[in-house]
Amino acid sequence: MEELHRRIEVLQERLTRLSEASLSINDSLDPDDVLQKALDSARSLTGAQYGVMTTLDESGSPEDFLASGLTPEEAQRLWAMPGGMDFFEYLRTVQGPLRVADFAAHTRSAGLPHFQAPVPMSAFIMVPMRHRGDEVGSIYIAHGEPGREFSREDEETLVLFASQAAMVITNARRYREERRSRTSLEALVDTSPVGVAVFDVPTGALASMNREMARIVDGLGSPGQPRERLLELVACRRADGREFSLAEWPLAEVLAEGETVRAEEIVLSVPDGRSVAVLLNATPIHSEGGEVESFVVTLQDMTHLEDLGRLRAEFLGMVSHELRSPLTSIRGATTTLQEAAQDLDAAELRQFLRIIVDQADNMRELIDDLLDVARIETGTLPVNPEPTEVDRLVDRARNTFLGGWGRSNLDIDLEPELPMVMADRRRIAQVIGNLLANAARHSPESSAIRMSAARKDLYVEFSVTDEGRGIPAEQMPSLFRKFSRTGNEDGGGNTGLGLVICKGIVEAHGGRIRAESDGPSLGARFAFTVPVVEESAAGAGTDGLRSLPKSEKRDPILVVDDDPHTLMYVRRALSNRGYDLVVAADPEEALRLAAETRPSLVLLDMMLPGAGDGIDLMMSIFRISEAPVIFLSAYGQDDMIARAFEAGAADYMVKPFSPTELVARVRAALRRWENPLQTGMWEPYVYGDLVVDYAERIVSIAGKHVRMTAMEYSLLFELSVNSGRVLTHDQLRRRVWHPGEPGDIRSLRTLMKRLREKLNDDAVNPTYIFLEPHVGYRMAKSKGQGS
Repeated sequence: MEELHRRIEVLQERLTRLSEASLSINDSLDPDDVLQKALDSARSLTGAQYGVMTTLDESGSPEDFLASGLTPEEAQRLWAMPGGMDFFEYLRTVQGPLRVADFAAHTRSAGLPHFQAPVPMSAFIMVPMRHRGDEVGSIYIAHGEPGREFSREDEETLVLFASQAAMVITNARRYREERRSRTSLEALVDTSPVGVAVFDVPTGALASMNREMARIVDGLGSPGQPRERLLELVACRRADGREFSLAEWPLAEVLAEGETVRAEEIVLSVPDGRSVAVLLNATPIHSEGGEVESFVVTLQDMTHLEDLGRLRAEFLGMVSHELRSPLTSIRGATTTLQEAAQDLDAAELRQFLRIIVDQADNMRELIDDLLDVARIETGTLPVNPEPTEVDRLVDRARNTFLGGWGRSNLDIDLEPELPMVMADRRRIAQVIGNLLANAARHSPESSAIRMSAARKDLYVEFSVTDEGRGIPAEQMPSLFRKFSRTGNEDGGGNTGLGLVICKGIVEAHGGRIRAESDGPSLGARFAFTVPVVEESAAGAGTDGLRSLPKSEKRDPILVVDDDPHTLMYVRRALSNRGYDLVVAADPEEALRLAAETRPSLVLLDMMLPGAGDGIDLMMSIFRISEAPVIFLSAYGQDDMIARAFEAGAADYMVKPFSPTELVARVRAALRRWENPLQTGMWEPYVYGDLVVDYAERIVSIAGKHVRMTAMEYSLLFELSVNSGRVLTHDQLRRRVWHPGEPGDIRSLRTLMKRLREKLNDDAVNPTYIFLEPHVGYRMAKSKGQGS
């Protein structure tokens, strides 16, 4: 009976400690906090000196590594020790819990003689954590003192606790994902360009509104006026002419009717005369009993559309005037020749004919500008780049400018030994000429106009600077837009089309154009870039240069968007330019295609079902592909664009965009991403049976092709081109992993293990890749790179 009572007391004590441990890990929903508490509790329950926990993500790959009872240095050495990764991989193959009394003897019997723990370890227990059949991770605990062992009761207690811990960890992760989804949705609504407001129907009170709705409402109110007070003063005029005031008809009564409104133009006004035209959508939200309990209202400000319509009308009027003026001159001269040709002497006759020719030329130039703008919008602007010397482009534009404007104060500064550029000579000369004419038009005749050209990485940058009246800051964003006349118009009969045409021509070449000015009366600087001729293709001839680069032809472009119209639009625009495309409409399909097709570029919608804001999907793509990513988004907010670039995006395009801009951005991204070290500038790496052909991106052993993932090839590439030198762990992590997601030492070791397996390279007795303990890795010097 005494023994029975003792065992009952021990069991009660174990249950009490297990209950306390379970309650402890349930105190928090933060995954990191839960993991650490679970590991500390596992040690406490068994009296273990050391504890380690590994967790797995949904794909079964290692995700987290935690230690308890180990110093940070000891925990780091655990992963860095020879055979450390092999040991944990071995434990993952063990089914069920594992309890051993002699840790060293067990590792020897398991075929892991090279594994050395960073601290003394005697007894050991490993217990997997599973929830509903899915493996969440594993708990490892150990004694450091010789002679101490774990009992069967310790193992049973740990198994029970591991099951509870797996459930809590799963719940914490689910809570984190739901919180992320909620945050993403709130951010999406708050940054939406459409105003969104939610009203409580029983009271008519405003429950919430996003930034755009606040902007629209505040634009109607007076400074310091409460929004609730403003709503009582607003009058609404609907499309059918009905008008009502919220002061006479309380908002609660309006909402209680539960009317659904779809895309109706209404005008909101206040008593002092201010008003705004908006596109209204209103949707009632019903309770389970069928009563209207809340109302969601969206407003889209129509002001910019009205402004665009006004600008379009002004533009058409101006173009009509510009066409009518030369037509009037031509008609007058022609009528005079018909009626009084016999009375005119030869000089007068030549003058009338000159008027007809000059005015006809003016009309042709204006019509050409209009046609160019139309071609830019439809992506059919004819551009035929070929290798061209920069000084020839500049000289052609200079001669045209001096002949037309008669100004001699043009300073030209060309950087010495500029490379050849890929340019349509007539079109780029047209851009330079437009910018020079613009500078002359808006600067005093006595002031100098400076033109320069300099090498900027893979481009040559041309710039035109004047000392004229400058450009106000508020006009900068609309400087290159159609119908936007900012007072700095250039060329094209003063139609304001010149800069639009310049932008289209430059982007069709894969370059960018920009304007700079310190303000009114402080001059302006216009600069644009043109890509240089690729070194490997400089002597290949014009025909070869006009075709797509080899890298673009080898691998397709992956387009990911859930909008079928966007997919069709992008596919047509790029297919017409010779690109091969594969398309996907959801994240899972996108990741599958990224793994199967190894795309050269990914065009990714920022908002996809199940992908948050798209950045998470981009990071997942980076894990399986080194392809650059261009975001296609309807959201142009600066903070969202900044987040995309900080996470590693190559570019960000705001919908809608023209086919010309799309093709230009794609070409530019591919050109920037093309690493010259990977395109044949290095001789193949040859050592023993291993050959790495950089030009073809082919790895072979004894003549047999070895297929590799993008990350594996990138790691081999860095080691082989630096063969004979040691690359540190930090150098490899920074070079191999994408800038938006730097790797850690554990990821590097896992990747190295996979690479060695594919090369049949034994880590203990290596042939190709050698470990420098506590430093990094090196490869033997290539036989094809000299001694």
